[in-house]
Amino acid sequence: MVDVRIDLHTHSTESDGTDTPAELVATAIAAGLDVIALTDHDTTAGWAAAERAVREQARAGRFRLVPGAELSCSCPDGNGRKITVHLLAYLFDPNAVALAREQSRLRAERRDRLYEMARHMAEDGFPVDPDAIMAGLPPDSPGGRPHLARALVNAGTVASVDEAFAKYLGGRGRYYLPRTDTPVHRAIEMIAEAGGVTVLAHPFATARGPVVTADVVAALAGRGLSGIEIDHPDHDPETRARLRGLAAELDLIPTGSSDYHGTNKTIRIGQETTPPDSLDRLIERCSGSKVIG
Repeated sequence: MVDVRIDLHTHSTESDGTDTPAELVATAIAAGLDVIALTDHDTTAGWAAAERAVREQARAGRFRLVPGAELSCSCPDGNGRKITVHLLAYLFDPNAVALAREQSRLRAERRDRLYEMARHMAEDGFPVDPDAIMAGLPPDSPGGRPHLARALVNAGTVASVDEAFAKYLGGRGRYYLPRTDTPVHRAIEMIAEAGGVTVLAHPFATARGPVVTADVVAALAGRGLSGIEIDHPDHDPETRARLRGLAAELDLIPTGSSDYHGTNKTIRIGQETTPPDSLDRLIERCSGSKVIG
């Protein structure tokens, strides 16, 4: 049986990665991957460039691209609070009206938030230029805290993106500003209406902050969630085992992914991978966009 290596969670410069969509495809091919999903935050702007790269760079061999996005959603945590969870959405129609409108709202809010955070830091004497940061974003990029973190790294204020988040930009940082995320049930519904499928990203990654309970995952499965991301760099072996049991119990499709961001993180592309049969099951449930390649 031929070994197929699949990474279903990667980011490009169209959101908060450091590889352009074309560079991302080249990086994936060089790493020996056979399939990647491009899952930029709240945008599909990188799909066309990634598709061109697949057709140009993968002519001599097999390589496939799964068009996708990562959606930030508000969700009950199962303990009486609302928290942010991330949904990976795959193979949906990006022109579906309700979804396109919501993604446009989120991108605009993210850009406004980024500018305000940068402005506050500049007013306090940090060597960052809000207008320059915004000018450096691709036209349809949502923008986000990693762009401000990278500006702080380039200015020599911090040594890494992680340090910028830990000191200034994290949820408890002085310069953090909240945002209005999509309710998770509505996000699942919109992606289904657009012909796609949803997978709950890094659901039990406690190092990132508060997480949902298993009961909440079960409720999301009842509302149409298709899968859960199990093999992720922020899940330890014990957590992965719990999630595999939960996936089996709820008939959720198990996936694995690197959550690659280029040099913004130390994670290697393909560090975690998805079983081929899981990708096949996801594709079977879709009626929107198609796998490219």
